[in-house]
Amino acid sequence: MPTETQKPSEYLGEHVKIEMAEPDLDYETAHYAAKLKAKGICWDPMLLSWFNGKTGDFHPKMDCGGSDKPPYIIYARARGADLTIDINDGEWVFYYLMFKK
Repeated sequence: MPTETQKPSEYLGEHVKIEMAEPDLDYETAHYAAKLKAKGICWDPMLLSWFNGKTGDFHPKMDCGGSDKPPYIIYARARGADLTIDINDGEWVFYYLMFKK
């Protein structure tokens, strides 16, 4: 596993940073923290995609055409992502569609 965190190629909409002091931050913990933060900003955030900067893993795993952008960015942008939750400077990045309060 790479020791350096990769940065996502793009942030969409409002960009919110979270710092977490967990050495082995897994998806469940990171997702829970991101969702809590997103729910504080909008009433019903919809997770569209995510990226793990330590492993390079992402979701959804789709072919989104011939672009220089990664599929998780293309997917989120096409569905209107307007909130990016960035945990530990790119360790985990979650893209949401907001429904404002």
